[in-house]
Amino acid sequence: MTRALFHLLITVVFALLLTGCGYQPSSKEARKVMGDTVSTTVIISMTDPENTVVLKDALDEAVIRRFQTNLRHRNEAKTHLNIQLNSVGFSALQYDENGYIISYRTTINLAITRITPVLTKRYSAVGNYDFTINPNAIITDQQRFEAIANSATKALDSFVAQVAAEGSREKAK
Repeated sequence: MTRALFHLLITVVFALLLTGCGYQPSSKEARKVMGDTVSTTVIISMTDPENTVVLKDALDEAVIRRFQTNLRHRNEAKTHLNIQLNSVGFSALQYDENGYIISYRTTINLAITRITPVLTKRYSAVGNYDFTINPNAIITDQQRFEAIANSATKALDSFVAQVAAEGSREKAK
């Protein structure tokens, strides 16, 4: 058996196993719950307005990618997400031999309210993102924005998992 034929056979067997067991990506399960159009509102934090602006862009991009759906105006969407930034924190993870911080963890906590014509449900989502800096340096604005955007995306992944679990439970009923 040639190597190419062997790889093709393995790929076909793997594909049959996945489809045979009923596997569906979590984004497909989540989309069942969310619908094909979503709108978002990020509630501006009076104590942290800069981070809220970064959060809005990151979350809109993540909603499109994670739910594989279209963003619409609230009046045209089947689901509306109210997203509130509860907290953003930076904590030291690692120090160098001189005691300087060289690694941080960003933790973001979001409160998400999913509103549909028949249901309003609240979720809590937490995301973490680790990054390094040079010894004896401060966190730059660019690093801070990237860390917040990445941790917000991970928090939204947590939300997607919660919604996908609801979608799979509905299928099981």
